[in-house]
Amino acid sequence: MIKNQWYGILPSKELKKEKLVAVKRCGLDLCLFRLNDDSIGCVIDQCSHRGAAISKGKNKGDCIACPFHGIQFDKEGKTVFVPANGKLAHVEERFNVKSYLVKEAHGMVYFWYGDKDKATDDLPYFEEFLKEGMVYSEMSDCWNAHYSRCIENQLDVVHVPFVHYNTIGRGNKTLVNGPALKVEGNTIIFSAYNSLDEGQPQIPASELTVNPNMNLRFKFPNIWQNHISSHMNVVIFFAPIDDEHTMFYIRFYTDMFKLRFMNQLMAAVGKRMNKVIERQDKGVVETQRPKVSALFCGEHLLKGDSPVITYRKMRDDFQKKED
Repeated sequence: MIKNQWYGILPSKELKKEKLVAVKRCGLDLCLFRLNDDSIGCVIDQCSHRGAAISKGKNKGDCIACPFHGIQFDKEGKTVFVPANGKLAHVEERFNVKSYLVKEAHGMVYFWYGDKDKATDDLPYFEEFLKEGMVYSEMSDCWNAHYSRCIENQLDVVHVPFVHYNTIGRGNKTLVNGPALKVEGNTIIFSAYNSLDEGQPQIPASELTVNPNMNLRFKFPNIWQNHISSHMNVVIFFAPIDDEHTMFYIRFYTDMFKLRFMNQLMAAVGKRMNKVIERQDKGVVETQRPKVSALFCGEHLLKGDSPVITYRKMRDDFQKKED
């Protein structure tokens, strides 16, 4: 994982006031919770007393309690009460547990993976396309693959006519022209120009431009967008679980119609389409070796792999910067 980045890790709707939620993200066992004031907290899911999972305990409204011996912590991981010592006893700091920075925006919980003092306010999202009032459907799925492989699959324009031959890849457009690509800050933007191979030469990327009305985008560290039109977008949050597993949160956004219920119906159809396409990818990506991609990992890449190559170079630069 790239350090000192905000990762979208869990939909906000998963956090209810009455329960604690256990998730593994970025290789860490975490306990997430929502307090009375609607704020959220995140601590390591291991009590400092006897090592029990805090997530099996209770939400006390302003703090959380370990299920084993009732020790209570606030959202900063500070110990506020040790029942065995009584209400009059001094609460020792040695019982404190590690807490993590989390923020909530766009219906998603973001997790700061890195040093707290380096945290920024810049949460990755695509505000310029995902307008307020857009309806979206959401589905999730866990892949047995490193998040870098999952991301690269969404940057891969070469695989479409083969893996998706009967869905989005119909037409046997196997000749890869370009693709057209540009980088803006920490965002990769590109457009595919695949065509039917009738013996013509490939069109080089230098002769193509990114289509402003239809393109694909990836924003570091873990959010991707298919900008189909101004009224239709697909977004994926790739939440890293560990080095071998990734949780997908796939959203279909639309405001094609004036009536909200029509948009909701369209979003439901989009969700079904996303599921079919995603499962086609999953069966292949889970077979890739090595499990973790890298700038140099023994693969022989094509010109059409330029979005993947760009991603690997940028990811490598981010990692070196934070080492």
